[in-house]
Amino acid sequence: MIIGNNNYYRVRGFRDNQILEMRAFIQGAVYCWCKNRPDEWFAARDLFGGENYYWEGTPLMPLYDYYLGGDQSNHDYAIAEAGKAVGHLLKAVLVEDKRVFEYRDGFTKEYKWTGKE
Repeated sequence: MIIGNNNYYRVRGFRDNQILEMRAFIQGAVYCWCKNRPDEWFAARDLFGGENYYWEGTPLMPLYDYYLGGDQSNHDYAIAEAGKAVGHLLKAVLVEDKRVFEYRDGFTKEYKWTGKE
């Protein structure tokens, strides 16, 4: 559950099982963050950007492939759109999580676990 804005966009264009796998992967990353950095804010870029940008072999790779559309010249577009889609999926995961998260909206949407379930 998120304290604040619980609205999120649905990611479309994928099979239900693909979305479930993506969400499970994201949920695992959130659990790791909350265990190791419980008092710190996080955004999708913290979990899946920077040194974690290499998605090959993960359930998130279909997002990049979808936006790439088979055209390597779409690389920058695919990265940007896949990142937005991960953000939408992250928010959906947090809205349905049994734990309680704070929310703040700035340059990116950020979340922090309150320590409560």
